[in-house]
Amino acid sequence: MNLKLTPTKLSGTITPPPSKSYAHRALIAAALAGGESQLTNLANSKDIIATRRCLEALAASGEELPLLDCGESGSTLRFLIPVALVLRGGARFTGQGRLMERPQKPYFDLFDEMGIFYELKDSILTVKGTLFPGDYCLPGNVSSQFVTGLLYSLPLLSGGSSRILLTTELESRNYVDMTVAVMNHFGVRVEETTDGWLIPGNQTYTPNSLAIEADWSQAGFFYAALGLGNELDIQGMNPDSVQGDMRIVPYHEKLIRSGDMELDVSQCPDLVPPLAVLASVRRGTTQIVNAARLRIKESDRLASVTQTLNALGAQIEEYPDSLTIHGVDSLVGGVTVDCCNDHRIAMMAAMAATRCTAPVILYGAQCVEKSYPTFWEDYVRLGGHIEEVAE
Repeated sequence: MNLKLTPTKLSGTITPPPSKSYAHRALIAAALAGGESQLTNLANSKDIIATRRCLEALAASGEELPLLDCGESGSTLRFLIPVALVLRGGARFTGQGRLMERPQKPYFDLFDEMGIFYELKDSILTVKGTLFPGDYCLPGNVSSQFVTGLLYSLPLLSGGSSRILLTTELESRNYVDMTVAVMNHFGVRVEETTDGWLIPGNQTYTPNSLAIEADWSQAGFFYAALGLGNELDIQGMNPDSVQGDMRIVPYHEKLIRSGDMELDVSQCPDLVPPLAVLASVRRGTTQIVNAARLRIKESDRLASVTQTLNALGAQIEEYPDSLTIHGVDSLVGGVTVDCCNDHRIAMMAAMAATRCTAPVILYGAQCVEKSYPTFWEDYVRLGGHIEEVAE
């Protein structure tokens, strides 16, 4: 789907969609609990549909190694690899887009040590073997998703306790805090240590109810829109959330002031697209640092942010793990930009269009369905002007 966005200001009240990160975790905990759990405020984005589909396949009787289609969801894939080993002795995993190219080396290194079979062939990852209580050493600077996958599965092991030991500093720590909070809610306890976590075995998840809170990652785009001069009232957010992307609030307050500054995104990499568009039209130079992990997202997000915003008239310099953004008075538009099959690039471009002087055409705008299926409906409701155009 290609959309033409005519520059206009947005106004009105918006409640961002439910947190995709919370929903993944709640669905997995509820599935591991068995029985009946009630999850409310659950949106069916493509990533959440993928997790539900894979959990159903894991629970179904039949073939020894079920085939789990993870769509484009890195969370689904990385969370469920160790879960599948515990529940079914393994599984076959597949996906779309760049998913099967995204790194799994932290797991593979563990599997080499433990004698667990793995093979990636023809975009299908086969994993087969058994997890045992013991020490699991993981780097913390690739993705916190590996930690979450092990946290979910290790309490189910029979026998003694296990330990997750971090070999590097953990980035995106709040996502692991979210995992532990959801596990606790469903009756499973782990203990944080100086270098990781201690996970007692022989535990059981118990059914529970949970309302999924609104997503601070998606709220980031509306905070960016505020800073771009749109008149929005962002409601429904949990001010006491453990979501790391709550950092959008202090970062937004910094960016609406003039002057040079540096923003460290090691704990909130998903905020880079909204932060970058806001930094593009402020007075001063903004450095966004510690962002190398963005190169292994749905797109190479450091490159796609730079390419998209520069095409619209921004002045951004891309470096291996950072962006340097020189603020301009306004964006120009008048071009067609590729969303790179990346939901966050599409939403960033949509907010950027509100500060352009000419229309913007987005190629592949349907990619927002990955995390925010109603984004374009909300955009129009807030006054955005969009028109579907032919390729």
